[in-house]
Amino acid sequence: MHHGKLVFSQIMTYLPLTTFRRCVAAHRGEHKVKNFSCLDQFFAMAFAQLTYRESLRDIEVNLRAQAHRLYHMGFRCETISRNTLSNANSTRPWQIYADFAQHLIAMARPLYADEPMGIDLDATVYAFDATTIDLCLSVHPWAPFRSTKAAIKLHTLLDLRGSIPSFIHITDGKTHEVNILDDLAIEPGAFYLMDRGYLDFKRLHRLHELNAFFVTRAKSNTKFKRRYSHPVDRASTNLICDQTGELPLYYASKDYPSTLRRVVVKDENGKRVIFLTNNFALKPELIAALYKQRWQVELFFKWIKQHLRIKSFLGTSENAVKTQIWIAVATYVLIAIVKKRLHLPHSLYEILQILSLTMFETTPLNQLLTPLSNLSDGENQPEQMSLL
Repeated sequence: MHHGKLVFSQIMTYLPLTTFRRCVAAHRGEHKVKNFSCLDQFFAMAFAQLTYRESLRDIEVNLRAQAHRLYHMGFRCETISRNTLSNANSTRPWQIYADFAQHLIAMARPLYADEPMGIDLDATVYAFDATTIDLCLSVHPWAPFRSTKAAIKLHTLLDLRGSIPSFIHITDGKTHEVNILDDLAIEPGAFYLMDRGYLDFKRLHRLHELNAFFVTRAKSNTKFKRRYSHPVDRASTNLICDQTGELPLYYASKDYPSTLRRVVVKDENGKRVIFLTNNFALKPELIAALYKQRWQVELFFKWIKQHLRIKSFLGTSENAVKTQIWIAVATYVLIAIVKKRLHLPHSLYEILQILSLTMFETTPLNQLLTPLSNLSDGENQPEQMSLL
């Protein structure tokens, strides 16, 4: 007899199922589907992400070994077949899971609104970057990149409060990162941190006109004409200069006719690092510290690639690849929601490591993920049988 709720089922109770069904209906995801529903597909792929399954056969073997528990996990199909799962990933619109992941992101961001960010700044700060995921050209011809290699790019706008992605766009490897700036919905008053790959003055001026702030690095050949120099403390800080000026070259000045701020600092190795920004109110030390926070988006990419296993894909078609990526993102955000709802002290990495080995246990989540140091002495001691 089944006792208690499985850990996997406890996690999935935080899914907004009404919203999920609306996403399925909007894209007709279950047209002519009899047994294996879109929710079953999501559960199977989420199970693969949470338990680090490496292939469709791996998913099939593990779920069939627990066939008597599938119903209690939330599945409504009697068994899981790799052919059925592969066909669902290839044919059912990936937009279902993209829309659903965006709804989860909208749920998660308010939960992390008061999360400390590492710097004292009362404003929304985003880090925008892209990562390239290499693919085999013969297997994925729909994603051209090089003459002998295929790839896709994951363009991400990361809210640094809680490291929650607020915008994700997937393209082939040939799409330049800077073009995706045109697709962003710019938030007035927010800060956008970008590396040198996004140094397009026409697009940066669009951010300026929309009352948003940017912080980026200048390239080695970027020309800058100084108007004013502001005093800096070179003795006790790593600041070299803080200047206000303009772009002297003809086309650059046409693309960005407004004034710019140039902050030059010295890094740990003594190398000069040049920052460009349209914010003139923050201290120069804070500009440098703000740009340093951009590395959180690199950590997010590392997290996605290593811990949510999207480097080894479970399908070869474009639809299957995008389906897996969006379900991986939805799983990441779902765990972030669970962490906040249950007030868990663990990091997301620690939570996933614990969950990967406990999917079929029936321990309540708040007990499973509570550190032993927080339990009372009586709860730490194992029960002993009386010999009398």
